[in-house]
Amino acid sequence: MKTASAAYAAQRQGSAGWHLWDLPFFEESHYELAGRLLGRAGREGEHDHADMFGTCRRIAREFGDMGLLDYVVPRQLPDGAYAPIDVRALTIIREFLGYHHILADSVFAMQGIGAGAIWMHGSPYLKERYLEPCRRGEKIAAFALSEPEAGSDVASMTTNARRHGDHYVINGTKTWITNAGFADHYVVVARTGEAPGSRGLSAFMVDADTPGLSVGEQIEMMAPHPAATLTFEECRIPATHLIGDAGNGFKVAMSVFDIFRTSVGGAAVGAARRALDETLGRVSQRRIYGKLMKEMEGVQFKLADMTADIECSALAVYRAAWTKDVRGVRGTREASMAKLVATEAAGRVVDSALQLFGGVGVTKGNVIEQLYRDVRPMRLYEGASEVQKLIIARNLLAEAEKTHG
Repeated sequence: MKTASAAYAAQRQGSAGWHLWDLPFFEESHYELAGRLLGRAGREGEHDHADMFGTCRRIAREFGDMGLLDYVVPRQLPDGAYAPIDVRALTIIREFLGYHHILADSVFAMQGIGAGAIWMHGSPYLKERYLEPCRRGEKIAAFALSEPEAGSDVASMTTNARRHGDHYVINGTKTWITNAGFADHYVVVARTGEAPGSRGLSAFMVDADTPGLSVGEQIEMMAPHPAATLTFEECRIPATHLIGDAGNGFKVAMSVFDIFRTSVGGAAVGAARRALDETLGRVSQRRIYGKLMKEMEGVQFKLADMTADIECSALAVYRAAWTKDVRGVRGTREASMAKLVATEAAGRVVDSALQLFGGVGVTKGNVIEQLYRDVRPMRLYEGASEVQKLIIARNLLAEAEKTHG
C-alpha cells in the first residue's frame, strides 16, 4: 500500500512552488495534509482588499468548508475532552498560506487564537456556544489584549472588569485588535485585581453586539490587515463569560501564544521561501553588464545567504512544533526561538530579494514589494523580537541556576 509520504512525493514530482520540507519531524498525516494544500495552490491571491471584511469572512467560510479550521479549533472527543492541536500541522498550513497570501494566513490564525482560550480553559457552556460556529467559519473570532500603553508589557494593562452581582462590567480601551469591526466575538483580557501586575488579570468572552462595546475606525497598516480600536464603556457581560478562573487571564493568554508563536515562524518561513523563489526567477532572466545576474558571484553570495536563513529558520520552527507535539511540554523557549529566528530571517531574506529586484522591487503591486510590507509586522505581533529574546534568556538563566545552583 502506497504511503502518504510516497504519494506526496509523486504528486510534487517536478512541480515548482511551495512544498513540504524533507525533515525528520513529520508523520504520514503531515504529508497527507501537504498534498491537500498543493491541490489548493494558486487560489490564495483572489482577495478584494477594498472589501476587507467581506473577503475575510469568505476566506473563513471557505477554510471551514475545507476542514482546515479543524486544525485550529479541535473537535470534542467522545470523553468530552478536546484533543491538543497538532502544532506541526498548524505550522505547515501557515507556512503554505504565508507563501501564497498573508491575509489568508491571518484569517486562519485568528480563528485559532480567538478560539484557543475557550477550548483550553472555557466552561462547557462557552465551548458549546462558540466553538462549532468558529470551526465552520460561520462566526469570526478575535483576541483583545493590546492597549495604547500596554502592548508587550501586559502587566501595565488598565482595562478593568469589576464584578457586579452575576455580571462583570468592563471599562477601557484595546487597540491593534485584528478582526475588530467585523468579528462576532472577542476574547478580552482585563484587570480584575486579584493580585498586582499580570496576576490580577482575567479573560472574558464578549459578544460584538454587547451594549457598551464600540469599534473605532479601521487602522491603516503598511500591509492590508483588518484592525481597529475597541472601547468598553460600562460594558456588562454575564459572569458565565469568564474564561477559566478569575486572576488567570495572563496564563490563559500565554497558553494560546505558546501554541501560535511557533506558527508565526511558519508563516515567516513561507513568505521568505516565496521571496527566494521569485528572486531565482528574476536573476535567471535579468541581464546586467552583458551577463545573467545568476552568473555573478555577488548575486550567488546573496542567494546562499537567503537559503541559509530560510533553512535554519525551518529547522528552528519545526523543532519547536515537534517539541510541543511529541514531548508534550509547554515549549515556551522553543516557540520564542522559532518566532525570533524565523521572523528576523524573513526580514533579511525579503530585503535581499528587493535589492536584487532593483527598482521593480519597490513598485506597488510587485510580489516582493507586498512581501516586504507583509513580513515587517511579524517581528512585532504576538510579542516583539525583544520580548522573545527576554523569554529565551530568562529561560536559559533559570536552567543554568538549576544546574549550577
